[in-house]
Amino acid sequence: MRTPRWVVVVPVKPSAHGKSRLDVPGVARKDLARAIALDTLEAATACDDVAQVVVVTDDAALARDAAMIPALRFVPEGDARGLDAAVAAGVAAIDPGGRMPRAALLGDLPALRPDDLGDALRAAASLPRAVVPDAEGTGSTLVTAGVGVEWTSAFGDGSFARHVALGCEALQIRDASTLRRDVDTAAQLVAARALGLGPRTAALLESAAV
Repeated sequence: MRTPRWVVVVPVKPSAHGKSRLDVPGVARKDLARAIALDTLEAATACDDVAQVVVVTDDAALARDAAMIPALRFVPEGDARGLDAAVAAGVAAIDPGGRMPRAALLGDLPALRPDDLGDALRAAASLPRAVVPDAEGTGSTLVTAGVGVEWTSAFGDGSFARHVALGCEALQIRDASTLRRDVDTAAQLVAARALGLGPRTAALLESAAV
């Protein structure tokens, strides 16, 4: 059977308000947050299993800076409050009837490699719902729903257990997968750097001699 291609929704807070716990000396938090989001988006669009990447955001600067990344569609966050509402808005705007498999991907995966995302999407293709835990095992970096399955998600602190309770099957993704290394703190950024950062995040840190 032909492997299905996915709609991937990525919610991104305006960079001025994102990554409040990510403090790196010599680097403006908003610049770092935007670089991380752009590297995540570029990796997602480069994944062969992805048909469309949908970015839910009210960050006009992000949309401008992402102009060179192909296959992106932007949906305004508008009145949506929180990650789950933003993701739901993206799903509703692109595929409300669930004609394609859909996934929500966190926008803070600066080391993400397309093959790691593809491995997870292929593993999820035969499941009604699936979830990928973060590196700590308590949060979630990817949540999926198959064709015709109603969309639901429960992101935030401790989200992995909530997603499992919602019926998501935990995918057996290797510990070192770049898909599991989201970044909210400086220590997590160091861990992501060891995996190999995307070009924008790496250049920003190098320019600041970090």
